[in-house]
Amino acid sequence: MLDLFDKIEDACKKIRSQFAKVPKVGIILGTGLGGLAEQIEVETSIEYGDIPHFPTSTATSHRGRLVCGQLAGVPVVAMEGRFHQYEGYPLKQITLPVRVFKALGAEMLIVSNACGGLNPYFSNGDIMVIEDQINLMGDNPLIGVNDDRLGPRFPDMCEPYDQQWVDRAMEIGRREGIPVHKGVFVAVTGPNLETRAEYRFLRMIGADVVGMSTVPETIVAVHCGLKVVGLSVITDMCLPDALKPADVNEIIATANAAAPKLETMVREIVSEAGQVRIA
Repeated sequence: MLDLFDKIEDACKKIRSQFAKVPKVGIILGTGLGGLAEQIEVETSIEYGDIPHFPTSTATSHRGRLVCGQLAGVPVVAMEGRFHQYEGYPLKQITLPVRVFKALGAEMLIVSNACGGLNPYFSNGDIMVIEDQINLMGDNPLIGVNDDRLGPRFPDMCEPYDQQWVDRAMEIGRREGIPVHKGVFVAVTGPNLETRAEYRFLRMIGADVVGMSTVPETIVAVHCGLKVVGLSVITDMCLPDALKPADVNEIIATANAAAPKLETMVREIVSEAGQVRIA
């Protein structure tokens, strides 16, 4: 049975056979946000099923392929669709692509998601730059024997999202005329949405938005030494005293409508990342 290190090597071998460049940035595109892949000058795209040890994406609106090419003149690899714990995958498998990005040579991870807004000052379609996170998924991708080749046993999480890049992302939003917030993302398992009492609890413990992804990928990115920038698109407001049933089609439509703002943010972050040494 292959260990995690060998699985990473197998996946990298397949990707390198079709994409010879060293990516500067790895990108994960969440629900309704796959349109950013169209902004990439694609050199090759690989279906997840053709990459050794990658799961298959089953979530609604997730395309399920790795796009390799250039964005703003910077070599990138982008996941058009991600994996979730609620699909039945273990977190080590869900986060394998992040480790593959690192092994391919990436220095930064940009992770995006669609989420529910808990902060009453937010609105549908707003973008939030993630500055911190709360893990309520009941699991951790680092549980088990640690492979020192991949990262330290006890990675420090005082700054999971690089604060310099948080500030840069906020400045990009201001420069581009895009209203952006800054706040805390809480991850839950799903797939059901939360009750009114749960939304009250999540807000009480300091969360501004809630989702079902991102936190495992960020933990692994920190473990393996990637700088992380997180962007959330608020697709529905989760205010317990004004709650209405969620409509998945409306959520995806809101994400699609906000996509041009997100695409601008990601493109400009990648452009700036291409001009500096990140690691």
